Amino acid sequence: MKVQLLLAFIAVTASYTPTVLWHGMGDSCCNPLSMGSVKKMLEKELDGVYVLSLKIGSTVAEDTENGFFMDVNDQLEYVCNIIQKDSKLQNGYNAMGFSQGGQFLRALAQMCPSPPMKQLISVGGQHQGVYGFPHCPGSWFICKEVQKLLDLGAYTDFVQNRLVQAQYWHDPLNEEKYRTHSKFIAVYNNEVHLNETFRNNLMRVENITFVKFNKDTMVSPKESEWFGFYKPGSNKEILKLEDTQLWKEDRIGLKEMSKTPGRLTFLSIEADHLQVPEAFWSSEIIPRLRN
Repeated sequence: MKVQLLLAFIAVTASYTPTVLWHGMGDSCCNPLSMGSVKKMLEKELDGVYVLSLKIGSTVAEDTENGFFMDVNDQLEYVCNIIQKDSKLQNGYNAMGFSQGGQFLRALAQMCPSPPMKQLISVGGQHQGVYGFPHCPGSWFICKEVQKLLDLGAYTDFVQNRLVQAQYWHDPLNEEKYRTHSKFIAVYNNEVHLNETFRNNLMRVENITFVKFNKDTMVSPKESEWFGFYKPGSNKEILKLEDTQLWKEDRIGLKEMSKTPGRLTFLSIEADHLQVPEAFWSSEIIPRLRN
C-alpha cells in the first residue's frame, strides 16, 4: 500500500501542465520540420505532457490556407470551441505561439478565459501588427494573392474580410484608418474602445514571455515582437513598448502585470525569424514549461 501511494504521489508531482501550440503563417499543425518537430521535442523533454498542436480546419492543407484567408475572429471562435471541449485542458494549459500564432493566442486569452491559459510564450509574434511583408513563407500562388489583396487596400472591407494579414496590418502613417477599420489587432489592443473584459482576462494569465528575433527579415518592424512599433506618423522611428500609448494608458494590462516580478519576460535571439537555437530551447523555453 505504501509503495502504491508513493508511486501515485510521484505520478502526480511529475505531471506537467498541457501545452497548446499555434503555428505561424504558411505553416501547419503537423509539419514534421516545424510544429511536428516542436511537439515531439516537448513530449520528449516533458515526459507524459499532453501537447495539442492546433489544426484550423479538417485537413493540413486547409489549416495552412486558413492561416491566410480565414477571418482571425472566426479562427479564435474555432479554437475556443476546441479547447473548451478538450477534457485534458480543463484545469488549465500553457500556450506557445509562433509568429502570427503568438498574437492569436494572446487574443485567445483575452476572449476565451475558460479553460484558463496559465502561461503564454510568444515566439516572434507581432503584437502591434506589421507594416510590410519583406518575405512571404507561403506558396507562390498564395503569396501573390496576399500581395494583390494588400495592394487593393488593407483597410477596405473587402480585404479585411478576406485576408488574415490585413487584420493585423498597422499603418503608422494613417493611425485613424487603422483604428477604425482593423478587425483584429486594433480591437485586441483596445485601440478602438477600452474592453475591460479583454484587459482583465489577459491579466489572469500568470506570466507571459515575448521572444524577439534581432535579425528578423520577415517581420517589419521586428520590435512588434516586444510590443514596440513605429511612432505614429513615422515609418522609421521606433517606439519601445514603454513609450507607446498602449503602455502609458495600460490598455491591456501589461503595465499592471509588470509590477509583479516575473510576470512579463522579454527575451531576444540573434537570429532570423523563428530560427530558434537548440540551446535556447534548453535554457529558456523548456524550464518555463516545467514550472
